[in-house]
Amino acid sequence: MALNPDAIGKKIGPFYKDYTWKDAVLYALGVGAGFADLEYCYEKDLKVIPSFGIVTIYDFMADLATVSNVNLAGVLHGEQELIFHHPIPPEGTLITEGAITHYYDKGAEKGALVVAEFETSHSNGDKLFTSIVTIFSRLDGGFGGENAPAKELTFPVRDPDYIVEAIPPEDQPLVFRLSGDVFQLHVDRGFAEMAGFEKPIMHGLCTHGYACRALIDTIVPGKPQMVRRVACRFKKPLYPGTPIKTVIWKIVEGQAMWRITNAETGEVVIDNGVFEYGDIPRDQIRFDGRVAVITGAGGGLGRVYALELAKRGAKVVVNDLGGARDGTGEGSKVPADEVVDEIKALGGEGVANYENVATVAGGKRLVEAALDTFGTVDILINNAGILRDKSFLKMEPQNWQAVLDVHLHGAYNVSHPAFAVMKEKGYGRILMTTSAAGLYGNFGQTNYAAAKMGLVGLMNSLKLEGENYDIKVNAIAPVAASRLTEDILPPEFLQNLKPELVAPMAVYLVSKQCPVTGNIYNVGMGCVNRSAVLTGRGTVVGDSANIPTAEQILAQWAEISCLKEAKAYHNLTEQVGDLMAALTRPAEDADGSVTGFTTVAEVFDAMPGAFIANVSAGVDVVFQFKIDGDQGGEWYSSVKDASCDVSAGIHQKPSCTLKMIDSDFLDLMNGKLPAMQAYTSGKLKIEGDIMKSQLIEKLFKFN
Repeated sequence: MALNPDAIGKKIGPFYKDYTWKDAVLYALGVGAGFADLEYCYEKDLKVIPSFGIVTIYDFMADLATVSNVNLAGVLHGEQELIFHHPIPPEGTLITEGAITHYYDKGAEKGALVVAEFETSHSNGDKLFTSIVTIFSRLDGGFGGENAPAKELTFPVRDPDYIVEAIPPEDQPLVFRLSGDVFQLHVDRGFAEMAGFEKPIMHGLCTHGYACRALIDTIVPGKPQMVRRVACRFKKPLYPGTPIKTVIWKIVEGQAMWRITNAETGEVVIDNGVFEYGDIPRDQIRFDGRVAVITGAGGGLGRVYALELAKRGAKVVVNDLGGARDGTGEGSKVPADEVVDEIKALGGEGVANYENVATVAGGKRLVEAALDTFGTVDILINNAGILRDKSFLKMEPQNWQAVLDVHLHGAYNVSHPAFAVMKEKGYGRILMTTSAAGLYGNFGQTNYAAAKMGLVGLMNSLKLEGENYDIKVNAIAPVAASRLTEDILPPEFLQNLKPELVAPMAVYLVSKQCPVTGNIYNVGMGCVNRSAVLTGRGTVVGDSANIPTAEQILAQWAEISCLKEAKAYHNLTEQVGDLMAALTRPAEDADGSVTGFTTVAEVFDAMPGAFIANVSAGVDVVFQFKIDGDQGGEWYSSVKDASCDVSAGIHQKPSCTLKMIDSDFLDLMNGKLPAMQAYTSGKLKIEGDIMKSQLIEKLFKFN
């Protein structure tokens, strides 16, 4: 077993964690807060302890271990650093993604260090914090890599400025583990004894939380929003109930050093502590080093986009054919050239491009121009458009086709080569320009509306293909004054439709800080709102055995049409999962009670008898099951040579690994939870060869 060198730089995540004020309070209680720290424990004017951000580490660490191939038998949390960009709000969704950045080799006898960095943003768009974690792996050293640079800190040779004493109760780990770290070492006496301890030990990150509270209370009392950085090294284990001291030295304004000691023995438990504080700098959205391609940028919205991105450091390719509003004419270089001149007058970098994006060759040459001039493409705004409005019966084929060629086909022609560049580099932002005409309809614009709604479909699929490469694809439906709208809308109305009112949203959607993909936003006159395709709950009218009639549809029309509790789906699989769930009913006894398995162990006891040998010819597969919860455990099923073996424990080389909590697993096995719905909702997580997991339903039949 060796560390996987290909894992360095490979994206991990994104992970999504929904939380409420109760989760923030639970964490606070888990690190010793109480009535003396009511601002952390009472939802009224709640303040979140900054180290609450550490709860995002648990999902990330599981994937880090899988990707790096680290030997779990020798893993310890070595160092932790948190850099804060915004205070953590009391509720919302945390979005976390990152990568392994370094392996360090301390030698065959001393182990290795695995360093990873990840960023967490909030669903409100703010980047909250950066986390740098160092894992000490005792069993992975000796691979010939470089050793880690020394970073021992020199503490002042004087008395500390503050000493904060605390005694974590013996029950403290039972509360802290509810924030996510449910490792048995902190709760199970038998497991702790096997690991060489007298009893369960404190979570290192729980002790870390005690330190964070102490640092705030002494350095910036009542102002957790001023915490900018907390870093440390975990050194020694600690038993709950043992008194501790957080020892703090102020070094200069804005910085302190700290460590935690065992008050009984004097041993250092956490060392190399650094605490930085002050007003958190405004997180300005910048595009330094980024290259943006904007189509239709010779005027109107495109011009404003180009100028704003250039002001913020982007290198901009200003594309515009320079044709008439309806797409006719020879074109002109003037519009694109003038915008580039404006960019250069601002001190920015830009280059003009005059390609016709309505052709495949034009789109390809546009992206090649960006590569030749600036070396890459990070941002693409598909903004080019024309109008040829007529009522549907007067809509000639050439006018239909011309509008689709520029809006829809043009977006394909440029996005296709740009997406290839973004995928290879592992980063990209694409913005589609849809329209309220497409989303809601507009008289006389069937060609334009069809093209604009087609862009939503293009976005919906591209968002999925780009998810593993940090390529985010969104759509904006702008209402702004331009040559396309100047003679359609009243002059007094146009005054309120400045393109500058739309640009901020477009700039945000193509920034690194943007956390969303696959969303549509209406923007105009200073108003911004999200639009989405919503699906109602509906009702089951029939099935393959009972084909419904039109009269049955009529009878249930109210339920079919109701949009109460409607939801937006992220992909087709989610929608199909809900469809399957609606058609699935658990088996019931005559008295109406649900029958089936009552414990997880029963499932694996029954698995050999459920094996269907006559359909397993040529199958060689190992299914690993990891079930969390009170009834949880680990089992694996090996199928080979038309035979099946089921054992408790961990297989060294499973084909795929299925992870669930015990209650969801029993619902799945008892027919209450369809497999597809379990997977799309995140209740079933599959690692390894996902396609192999689909063999389970073929190979096993549970009565």
